[in-house]
Amino acid sequence: MAAALKAATPLDDHPARALAAAFGDHLAVREVRSVHTARAYVATAHRLIGFLGRHRAQAIDAAALATVDAGELRAYLAQRRGEANLANASAARELSAVRAFLHYAGAAPPRLRGPRVKRGAPRPVAPADAIALAHDAADAAAEPWIAARDLAVLLLLYGAGLRVGEAMAIPAGPLGETIAVMGKGGKARVVPLLPVVRDAIEDYRASCPWPLVAGRPLFRGAKGGPLSADIVRKAVRGARARLGLPDRTSPHALRHSFATHLLARGADLRQLQELLGHASLSSTQIYTGVDAAHLLDVYRTAHPRASGKIFPPA
Repeated sequence: MAAALKAATPLDDHPARALAAAFGDHLAVREVRSVHTARAYVATAHRLIGFLGRHRAQAIDAAALATVDAGELRAYLAQRRGEANLANASAARELSAVRAFLHYAGAAPPRLRGPRVKRGAPRPVAPADAIALAHDAADAAAEPWIAARDLAVLLLLYGAGLRVGEAMAIPAGPLGETIAVMGKGGKARVVPLLPVVRDAIEDYRASCPWPLVAGRPLFRGAKGGPLSADIVRKAVRGARARLGLPDRTSPHALRHSFATHLLARGADLRQLQELLGHASLSSTQIYTGVDAAHLLDVYRTAHPRASGKIFPPA
């Protein structure tokens, strides 16, 4: 009977598929997630829908999503681990995407402890390398106005600690000493705009061949549409290869560098939390480990009594 029911049930064409597609638009527009994150979360949503359809042998809609239990989620994650050989960090991201999708669908995700993930410290870029990266990307641009744009974007990421998606969402309009940023979850914050960054943006605005209409994205692509974060990432990949910088040198690494360098110059964690737009202080505290690691490196390499050891013998 069960086999006959399974054969008669369309296990690929589920009403919840449309919900997963709308979920992607919600992530990109309302939560200002990157294109990469939105795409990955939507893929997870479709995988979950497909798994539930096969597991239950029924079409999956919003009502079915509301009844997902912890056992089904554990089975789904076990299948994903087997199919894709997921490490703990990847499995944790998969679970996070599942929870976000179920929340969006109006369901209460069952309580399920995720895999333990050792949280590593961010890897910042040295100040000189961050500036060199921005200028090299600009030097490699095909047109002068694109060079001005790439320089402005990368200086903004480093000088204001923005996520690349946040920079892409900044609307055109007059610039002052601060700039309003729409962060994750639609949370707005105001960050200072350094003179060198403001000047770079003004140079870009003066040279951009496309009309920069107030309210529309400030940064434009080669054909006049909104600039894609993938184009920024591609420019950074090219620049880091030419400069011989490590693969960890990414647009997001510039944000890490902003935080680490501010902390090293005396900013306190609460100030840093506000500037980065973190919802909780625990997210900001990871940078204390970065700063400590930097100081230890300086001690080991420069202090005359270091001798490769942190503490003298007892």
